[in-house]
Amino acid sequence: MEKTLEAFEIGESGRVKSVAGEGKIKRRLFDMGITPGAEILMRKRAPLGDPIEVTVRGYELTLRKTEAACVLMTEVKK
Repeated sequence: MEKTLEAFEIGESGRVKSVAGEGKIKRRLFDMGITPGAEILMRKRAPLGDPIEVTVRGYELTLRKTEAACVLMTEVKK
């Protein structure tokens, strides 16, 4: 099953299939370690849904919903 990182529920994890976006957004995601094949765990979501907190490669990162919408995920697990 595939869906964007933005659509993940707290506690779900999966692997990055691809990263969309252009220029600075895509570069920023790659610089944070969000690359194809990386495993990501959804940890927290702010009360209004933005931002979200995820764990990638042992680091806790905070992403905006617009950034998370650029990350297509596979192998979704709860």
